[in-house]
Amino acid sequence: MADSSMQKITSNIHTVRQQAVILDSDLARIYGTTTMALNQAVSRNIDRFPERFSFTLDNKEVTNLKSQNVISKSGRGGRRKPPRAFTEHGALMASTILRSKEAITMSIYIIEAFVKMREEMATNREVLQRLAEIDKNLLQQDNALFDIYSKLLPLLEPVEDTVSEKRKMGFAAD
Repeated sequence: MADSSMQKITSNIHTVRQQAVILDSDLARIYGTTTMALNQAVSRNIDRFPERFSFTLDNKEVTNLKSQNVISKSGRGGRRKPPRAFTEHGALMASTILRSKEAITMSIYIIEAFVKMREEMATNREVLQRLAEIDKNLLQQDNALFDIYSKLLPLLEPVEDTVSEKRKMGFAAD
């Protein structure tokens, strides 16, 4: 599969309930079936889909996804029921209950997309952790430089002339 197709699959993966998921409509399109057929197959085999594999979005999650233009707004020919979200394992399980050659083939690419996304998230986490360490070091260095500056500041002030008027060396013309 080309990178552009992998990118299309990856763009359909969203984060809901701190999990990477793909919505039923996107999964059905990828597997070459209708959303209704996919959801009917899941309903007939619901024991294969525990909550950690698949779940129905609540109203708040639906609203959040609508605000991100992931699903259509109501009143525009959109959905009547809230979408079902499939985790990586749920997407794989869905391919087994659909039993079509296309679903089995595409499930491999979906799993690869989930793995790629997980790797990217791990890389991002490492980068953010490193940036936090750099920020901490910069703050410590900033404080040390400010301390040095505050100690040097009094030394930079002009010194008052402390030579007494008693007697200066040399000849004095009276």
